[in-house]
Amino acid sequence: MQIDTVVYPGTFDPITNGHVDLTERASRLFKRVVVGIAYSEKKTPMFSLEERIELCQQSLAHLPNVEVVGFNNLLIDFVRSQGANCVLRGLRAVSDFEYELQLANMNRAMHPEFESVFLTPSEHLGFISSSLVREIAVLNGDITPFVPKPVAERLIARYQR
Repeated sequence: MQIDTVVYPGTFDPITNGHVDLTERASRLFKRVVVGIAYSEKKTPMFSLEERIELCQQSLAHLPNVEVVGFNNLLIDFVRSQGANCVLRGLRAVSDFEYELQLANMNRAMHPEFESVFLTPSEHLGFISSSLVREIAVLNGDITPFVPKPVAERLIARYQR
C-alpha cells in the first residue's frame, strides 16, 4: 500500500516549532498532509478551535501540500473522511511511545487498514510541548524560541500586557 495522504492529528494548543518541524518533514514524505485540529473539549484548551485552526494555517502557510482542518469526531472517522488511512504521530520520549502504541493498536482494532507513522522531532525541538509553552506564557516568560511568530504574538497579547 502506498500512502498519498497522512493526517497529523492533535489539539495544537498552541502549535509549536516542534509541530511545525514534524509537519515540514511529513510534507516531504507525503503528497498531502492534513493537520487535524481536535475539538478536544475535555482538555479545556486555551484557544478555541477556530483560533487553533487559524494559528496553524498561519504557521504552516509556507507548505503548499498541507491543509488544516478541525474535527470533533472519532479519529478513524475523521481520517477516512479525508481519504486517508494513515496518521502521523510525533514521539519526543520513550514515555510517548507507550501511549502512542496503545492508541495505534486500538485504532487498528477498530479499522484494520489503519496505519500509524511515527517521527521523532529534531534534536533541538524535542523538549517543547504545548503545555510547557502555555505555562511559560502565563508566567510572562519568553516563548518566542518555542513557537511560530503568529502564536507568540497571540500569547503575548493575551498574557503579557
